[in-house]
Amino acid sequence: MTDAPVIRDIRPEDAGEVLTIQRAAFASEALIYGDPDMPPLTQTLEELEAELVENLGCVAIDGHRLVGAVRARRAGDLLLIGRLAIAPDQQGAGLGSMLLAAVEERGRRDGATEAELFTGGLSEANQRLYEREGYHRSETTPDGEIFYRKPLR
Repeated sequence: MTDAPVIRDIRPEDAGEVLTIQRAAFASEALIYGDPDMPPLTQTLEELEAELVENLGCVAIDGHRLVGAVRARRAGDLLLIGRLAIAPDQQGAGLGSMLLAAVEERGRRDGATEAELFTGGLSEANQRLYEREGYHRSETTPDGEIFYRKPLR
């Protein structure tokens, strides 16, 4: 990245680029879990377009290139965050932290008081990111998914 990327609200017309970033980012997760059919890799463009109609997510734009995305929606007072995806060549540059902060702020403005997200038990880099950003483990499911929560004050 040359300058700091621009973070803006996600839009339905971003779906194609978001899907490309999502598939590229989650390919490494598929290798970790030995699962090429995980939902982020099998989601269709039509499904994603429909999901983005009313979404509190954000994207990161570097120049003319979409380099990261995160999705979120409200469920009562809870902001459900999902599918944080950073272009593989941009990972480790702080985009995940920037996108989490932006989506948390959108959730706050929309009335959410707490955020929740999850990752797999083998996704150590994700776990480190979430814990570094103030998320605390709230549940581990029998199949190894780890749920995290964070107050949005």
